[in-house]
Amino acid sequence: MSTIVISNIKATGETASRAVSGVAAAWVDYKGTSPNAIMDSSNISSVTDNGTGDYTMTFANAMASANYCLTDGAERLENNNSPSITGFETTSSTSYIHNHWNSGFSVSDMFRTYSQASGDLA
Repeated sequence: MSTIVISNIKATGETASRAVSGVAAAWVDYKGTSPNAIMDSSNISSVTDNGTGDYTMTFANAMASANYCLTDGAERLENNNSPSITGFETTSSTSYIHNHWNSGFSVSDMFRTYSQASGDLA
């Protein structure tokens, strides 16, 4: 397999190019309720359910270091508009832990959870 080395990328139809470092290194759309499943992803090899509202996302290709940027979101299962709180417990170059709490600050599984890692791959 060949490697293409570039510094900027522009998708068909886009008018501006962007730095390759601005493209997400990994992302995942994960169903956090039974049956748990990765709905779609890029560079995520597996998700481990560590217990209620606690998931470990493992990279298929490691990050260059544990210093990368994570963003997240979640969908609650309840039929109400109460907010949820999401965050990250720990990060390493090979995985990160994604946590969820309900509006009462109790650990809670989410129907769908989304996260993205931006940074350099190893």
